[in-house]
Amino acid sequence: MADTDETGERSAKRSDPGGGILMGRPFGVPVYVSPSWFLVAALITWVFGDQLDRVLPDLGPARYLVSLFFAVAFYASVLVHELAHTIAALRFKLPVRRIQLQFFGGVSEIEKESETPGREFVLAFVGPLLSLALAGIFYLGMKAVDPATVPGVLLAGLMISNLLVAAFNLLPGLPLDGGRMLRALIWGITGKPMAGTVAAAWVGRALAVTVLIGLPLITQTGVLGNPARDIGGMDTVMDALLAAILAAIIWTGAGNSLRMARLREHLPELRARALTRRAVPVQSTTPLSEALRRANEAGARALVVVDGQGDPTAIVRETAIASVPEHRRPWVAVSTLAQDLTDGMKVSAELTGEALLDHLRTTPATEYLVLETGGEIYGVLSALDVEKAFVKAMARPQS
Repeated sequence: MADTDETGERSAKRSDPGGGILMGRPFGVPVYVSPSWFLVAALITWVFGDQLDRVLPDLGPARYLVSLFFAVAFYASVLVHELAHTIAALRFKLPVRRIQLQFFGGVSEIEKESETPGREFVLAFVGPLLSLALAGIFYLGMKAVDPATVPGVLLAGLMISNLLVAAFNLLPGLPLDGGRMLRALIWGITGKPMAGTVAAAWVGRALAVTVLIGLPLITQTGVLGNPARDIGGMDTVMDALLAAILAAIIWTGAGNSLRMARLREHLPELRARALTRRAVPVQSTTPLSEALRRANEAGARALVVVDGQGDPTAIVRETAIASVPEHRRPWVAVSTLAQDLTDGMKVSAELTGEALLDHLRTTPATEYLVLETGGEIYGVLSALDVEKAFVKAMARPQS
């Protein structure tokens, strides 16, 4: 079961309709169960129920109730795994958007990047470590019960499943925990987080290809314990489908990790001061033609409406100016083309990178008033200019 922790630049939300069913908020972090989980729970109930019929044939139809309990207990173990990541992230003051239990395991959506490779390694390792600890606890529980009973079978299944979760997630390729650990090691050695991401992502892609080809071969050759002659056509199809889904998850996650790393690498290039258009202050009753004349003389590209004391009250919208024919501009006051300022539309000239994007996401607008630290007007920032600069930065080759 894959534990594909995601780290990205997202704004925290109190609710997320696309997250699935909200199950609770441990440590203040919402936990969602994706609708796909019910499909997996049904599949686990069916498969584990058939296994129970071979070990405990006297159970009869009740074996499916036991199997359903196993599915729920297993995903509870996955939740513990994810909570380990969450607690570590919160300990390092990294906000966690949510935990989601889904088709092939869990996802912890951590909103910011670890500041050091050491923290990144710890953040990744705690998940598999907790899975190994759970496997040990279930192993000790097995010693206290008869293995030929329902508790014995359940404890054995949970021990094996947690061992598999830990082993799979320790594979050294993104987006798995082992990939993040490899990334942290390379980051620590080279001092370049991007170098670690690139290496771990390509190892992840190699793992995806290995899973796609290797998993069906392993099952067909009987390495996992089933003699090859006992494996039927439907088993072959299911093995190939499982391998394809796992490979797709790993390949896609590795690609997403690369894209997010490139985003973080180029974020510092986005600076409010560098992207801001120079603006001239005008009174609300000023005709548009006169305001544009003053702007041209000053070499400015934006207009800010101010009151009698010189305090900014509105921004004249660029699209509104373009919509007024030149022959009507002497008769149109700038106030009719302006958008009143809100606190969210005021941006510090010192904002850069992630902080700048977070501010713009929190208060969507087409233009923002950029102010100096002392409150003086610096200019107007167009959201379109930020978008163009971001696209241009992302198009540059990786460093």
